[in-house]
Amino acid sequence: MITVDFKRLDIRPGFKILDIGCGSGRHTAAAYGLDQAFAVGADYSYQDVIEARERLRFHDHLGVHGGGRWALSTADICSLPFKTAAFDLVICAEVLEHIPTDGKAMAEIIRVLKPGHQLVVSVPRFFPEKICWLLSNDYFNANQGHVRIYQKTPLVTRLEKYGVRHWSTHFAHSLHAPYWWLKCLVGPTRADNRCVNLYKRFLTWDIMAKPRQTRWLEHILNPLLGKSLVLYFVKSKI
Repeated sequence: MITVDFKRLDIRPGFKILDIGCGSGRHTAAAYGLDQAFAVGADYSYQDVIEARERLRFHDHLGVHGGGRWALSTADICSLPFKTAAFDLVICAEVLEHIPTDGKAMAEIIRVLKPGHQLVVSVPRFFPEKICWLLSNDYFNANQGHVRIYQKTPLVTRLEKYGVRHWSTHFAHSLHAPYWWLKCLVGPTRADNRCVNLYKRFLTWDIMAKPRQTRWLEHILNPLLGKSLVLYFVKSKI
Protein backbone atom coordinates (compact mmCIF):
# COMPACT_ATOMS: atom_id res chain seq x y z
CA MET A 1 0.00 0.00 0.00
CA ILE A 2 1.85 3.07 -1.28
CA THR A 3 0.78 6.40 0.16
CA VAL A 4 3.27 8.69 -1.59
CA ASP A 5 2.55 9.76 -5.16
CA PHE A 6 6.06 9.52 -6.61
CA LYS A 7 4.86 10.98 -9.92
CA ARG A 8 4.43 14.35 -8.19
CA LEU A 9 8.09 14.46 -7.21
CA ASP A 10 11.14 15.68 -9.10
CA ILE A 11 13.30 12.58 -8.70
CA ARG A 12 16.51 12.18 -10.67
CA PRO A 13 18.68 9.10 -11.27
CA GLY A 14 20.96 8.36 -8.35
CA PHE A 15 18.92 10.16 -5.70
CA LYS A 16 19.58 9.14 -2.10
CA ILE A 17 16.15 8.62 -0.52
CA LEU A 18 15.36 8.17 3.18
CA ASP A 19 12.19 6.35 4.23
CA ILE A 20 12.09 7.11 7.95
CA GLY A 21 9.75 4.94 9.98
CA CYS A 22 9.93 2.48 7.10
CA GLY A 23 8.02 -0.32 8.85
CA SER A 24 8.05 -3.38 6.60
CA GLY A 25 9.63 -1.34 3.80
CA ARG A 26 6.76 -0.53 1.44
CA HIS A 27 8.07 2.92 0.51
CA THR A 28 11.70 1.85 0.72
CA ALA A 29 10.99 -0.83 -1.88
CA ALA A 30 9.07 1.65 -4.04
CA ALA A 31 12.02 4.05 -3.87
CA TYR A 32 14.39 1.20 -4.73
CA GLY A 33 12.39 0.76 -7.93
CA LEU A 34 13.35 4.26 -9.11
CA ASP A 35 16.19 4.81 -11.57
CA GLN A 36 19.55 4.15 -9.86
CA ALA A 37 18.16 5.27 -6.48
CA PHE A 38 19.92 4.62 -3.19
CA ALA A 39 16.97 3.76 -0.95
CA VAL A 40 17.59 3.90 2.79
CA GLY A 41 14.95 2.56 5.17
CA ALA A 42 15.14 3.30 8.90
CA ASP A 43 12.84 2.35 11.76
CA TYR A 44 12.90 2.26 15.55
CA SER A 45 11.67 -1.34 15.50
CA TYR A 46 14.35 -3.94 14.78
CA GLN A 47 11.66 -6.48 13.79
CA ASP A 48 10.25 -4.08 11.22
CA VAL A 49 13.74 -3.57 9.78
CA ILE A 50 14.08 -7.35 9.44
CA GLU A 51 10.76 -7.50 7.55
CA ALA A 52 11.90 -4.66 5.30
CA ARG A 53 15.11 -6.54 4.58
CA GLU A 54 13.16 -9.60 3.46
CA ARG A 55 10.98 -7.46 1.21
CA LEU A 56 13.99 -5.83 -0.43
CA ARG A 57 15.78 -9.14 -0.86
CA PHE A 58 12.66 -10.47 -2.55
CA HIS A 59 12.75 -7.51 -4.95
CA ASP A 60 16.39 -8.32 -5.65
CA HIS A 61 15.46 -11.94 -6.33
CA LEU A 62 12.76 -10.89 -8.79
CA GLY A 63 14.91 -8.19 -10.34
CA VAL A 64 12.24 -5.60 -9.53
CA HIS A 65 14.36 -2.51 -8.93
CA GLY A 66 15.89 0.44 -10.72
CA GLY A 67 19.47 -0.75 -10.65
CA GLY A 68 20.42 1.19 -7.55
CA ARG A 69 21.20 0.19 -3.97
CA TRP A 70 19.40 -0.18 -0.66
CA ALA A 71 20.36 -0.04 3.00
CA LEU A 72 18.52 -0.41 6.30
CA SER A 73 19.10 0.85 9.81
CA THR A 74 17.45 1.02 13.19
CA ALA A 75 17.08 4.67 14.16
CA ASP A 76 15.27 7.07 16.46
CA ILE A 77 13.49 9.71 14.39
CA CYS A 78 14.16 12.26 17.12
CA SER A 79 17.93 11.74 16.82
CA LEU A 80 18.77 10.47 13.35
CA PRO A 81 22.23 8.94 12.78
CA PHE A 82 22.70 10.76 9.47
CA LYS A 83 24.66 13.85 8.49
CA THR A 84 22.95 17.15 7.86
CA ALA A 85 21.73 17.50 4.24
CA ALA A 86 22.47 13.82 3.52
CA PHE A 87 19.37 12.99 1.44
CA ASP A 88 17.79 14.13 -1.82
CA LEU A 89 14.31 13.06 -0.71
CA VAL A 90 12.87 12.24 2.71
CA ILE A 91 9.65 10.26 3.19
CA CYS A 92 7.95 10.18 6.58
CA ALA A 93 4.75 8.19 6.09
CA GLU A 94 2.34 7.54 8.99
CA VAL A 95 4.98 8.16 11.67
CA LEU A 96 4.53 11.51 13.41
CA GLU A 97 1.23 10.50 15.02
CA HIS A 98 3.19 7.94 17.06
CA ILE A 99 5.86 10.35 18.37
CA PRO A 100 5.30 12.16 21.70
CA THR A 101 8.04 14.73 20.95
CA ASP A 102 7.01 15.30 17.34
CA GLY A 103 8.74 18.68 17.15
CA LYS A 104 12.12 16.98 17.50
CA ALA A 105 11.13 14.52 14.78
CA MET A 106 10.11 17.34 12.43
CA ALA A 107 13.42 19.14 12.99
CA GLU A 108 15.40 15.96 12.32
CA ILE A 109 13.69 14.90 9.09
CA ILE A 110 14.23 18.40 7.71
CA ARG A 111 17.82 18.60 8.98
CA VAL A 112 18.91 15.53 7.00
CA LEU A 113 17.25 16.81 3.78
CA LYS A 114 19.32 18.75 1.24
CA PRO A 115 18.30 22.40 0.64
CA GLY A 116 16.08 22.76 -2.40
CA HIS A 117 14.91 19.15 -2.14
CA GLN A 118 11.61 17.55 -1.25
CA LEU A 119 9.99 16.14 1.87
CA VAL A 120 6.81 14.04 1.96
CA VAL A 121 4.89 13.66 5.23
CA SER A 122 1.71 11.66 5.64
CA VAL A 123 -0.45 11.29 8.75
CA PRO A 124 -3.94 9.96 9.43
CA ARG A 125 -6.49 12.51 8.24
CA PHE A 126 -8.42 14.30 10.99
CA PHE A 127 -12.00 13.30 10.06
CA PRO A 128 -11.53 9.50 9.56
CA GLU A 129 -9.11 9.34 12.50
CA LYS A 130 -11.48 11.21 14.81
CA ILE A 131 -14.24 8.68 14.03
CA CYS A 132 -11.89 5.86 15.04
CA TRP A 133 -11.14 7.57 18.36
CA LEU A 134 -14.86 8.11 19.00
CA LEU A 135 -15.77 4.51 18.19
CA SER A 136 -13.14 2.88 20.37
CA ASN A 137 -11.38 3.82 23.58
CA ASP A 138 -8.67 1.29 22.70
CA TYR A 139 -7.92 2.47 19.15
CA PHE A 140 -5.23 5.00 20.07
CA ASN A 141 -3.33 2.25 21.89
CA ALA A 142 -3.52 -0.13 18.92
CA ASN A 143 -1.12 -0.13 15.97
CA GLN A 144 1.78 0.93 18.25
CA GLY A 145 -0.22 3.85 19.62
CA HIS A 146 -1.50 7.10 18.10
CA VAL A 147 -0.79 9.93 20.53
CA ARG A 148 -2.51 12.75 18.62
CA ILE A 149 -4.76 13.67 15.69
CA TYR A 150 -3.42 16.25 13.26
CA GLN A 151 -5.28 18.92 11.35
CA LYS A 152 -3.79 20.02 8.05
CA THR A 153 -3.22 23.74 8.58
CA PRO A 154 -1.58 23.55 12.03
CA LEU A 155 0.63 20.67 10.88
CA VAL A 156 1.75 22.54 7.76
CA THR A 157 2.47 25.65 9.85
CA ARG A 158 4.59 23.69 12.32
CA LEU A 159 6.63 21.98 9.63
CA GLU A 160 7.21 25.22 7.74
CA LYS A 161 8.77 26.73 10.87
CA TYR A 162 11.65 24.29 10.40
CA GLY A 163 12.53 25.61 6.95
CA VAL A 164 10.31 23.93 4.37
CA ARG A 165 7.53 25.24 2.13
CA HIS A 166 4.31 23.33 1.50
CA TRP A 167 3.42 23.03 -2.19
CA SER A 168 0.97 20.17 -2.66
CA THR A 169 -1.54 17.94 -0.85
CA HIS A 170 -3.61 14.88 -1.60
CA PHE A 171 -5.60 12.27 0.30
CA ALA A 172 -5.16 8.51 0.05
CA HIS A 173 -6.67 5.14 1.00
CA SER A 174 -10.37 5.97 1.15
CA LEU A 175 -11.25 2.26 0.90
CA HIS A 176 -9.32 1.66 4.11
CA ALA A 177 -11.25 4.15 6.24
CA PRO A 178 -14.41 1.98 6.60
CA TYR A 179 -12.22 -1.01 7.45
CA TRP A 180 -10.79 0.81 10.47
CA TRP A 181 -14.21 2.09 11.52
CA LEU A 182 -15.46 -1.49 11.43
CA LYS A 183 -12.46 -2.69 13.44
CA CYS A 184 -13.09 -0.02 16.04
CA LEU A 185 -16.73 -1.06 16.36
CA VAL A 186 -15.84 -4.68 17.13
CA GLY A 187 -12.56 -3.97 18.95
CA PRO A 188 -9.33 -2.87 17.20
CA THR A 189 -7.27 -5.85 18.37
CA ARG A 190 -9.84 -8.57 17.66
CA ALA A 191 -8.94 -11.02 14.90
CA ASP A 192 -12.03 -13.26 14.99
CA ASN A 193 -14.71 -11.04 13.46
CA ARG A 194 -15.95 -12.38 10.12
CA CYS A 195 -16.90 -9.01 8.63
CA VAL A 196 -13.55 -7.46 9.50
CA ASN A 197 -11.65 -10.43 8.10
CA LEU A 198 -13.65 -10.39 4.87
CA TYR A 199 -12.96 -6.67 4.42
CA LYS A 200 -9.27 -7.28 5.08
CA ARG A 201 -9.23 -9.99 2.40
CA PHE A 202 -10.84 -7.54 -0.01
CA LEU A 203 -8.20 -4.88 0.75
CA THR A 204 -5.37 -7.38 0.35
CA TRP A 205 -6.78 -8.48 -2.99
CA ASP A 206 -7.16 -4.86 -4.06
CA ILE A 207 -3.55 -4.02 -3.15
CA MET A 208 -2.21 -7.05 -5.03
CA ALA A 209 -4.49 -7.04 -8.08
CA LYS A 210 -4.94 -3.26 -8.50
CA PRO A 211 -8.15 -3.63 -10.54
CA ARG A 212 -9.12 -0.60 -12.59
CA GLN A 213 -12.59 -0.38 -11.01
CA THR A 214 -11.39 -0.02 -7.41
CA ARG A 215 -8.58 2.34 -8.44
CA TRP A 216 -11.22 4.57 -10.02
CA LEU A 217 -13.51 4.26 -6.99
CA GLU A 218 -10.74 5.14 -4.55
CA HIS A 219 -9.71 8.11 -6.71
CA ILE A 220 -13.29 9.42 -6.56
CA LEU A 221 -13.66 8.83 -2.81
CA ASN A 222 -10.24 10.04 -1.63
CA PRO A 223 -11.15 13.74 -1.36
CA LEU A 224 -14.04 12.82 0.93
CA LEU A 225 -12.96 9.68 2.80
CA GLY A 226 -9.22 9.37 2.24
CA LYS A 227 -7.73 8.04 5.47
CA SER A 228 -4.28 9.56 4.91
CA LEU A 229 -3.35 13.22 4.54
CA VAL A 230 -0.27 13.46 2.31
CA LEU A 231 1.74 16.70 2.34
CA TYR A 232 4.57 17.72 0.00
CA PHE A 233 7.25 20.24 0.93
CA VAL A 234 10.46 21.68 -0.48
CA LYS A 235 13.32 22.78 1.78
CA SER A 236 14.54 26.34 1.58
CA LYS A 237 17.88 26.84 -0.21
CA ILE A 238 18.95 29.48 2.30
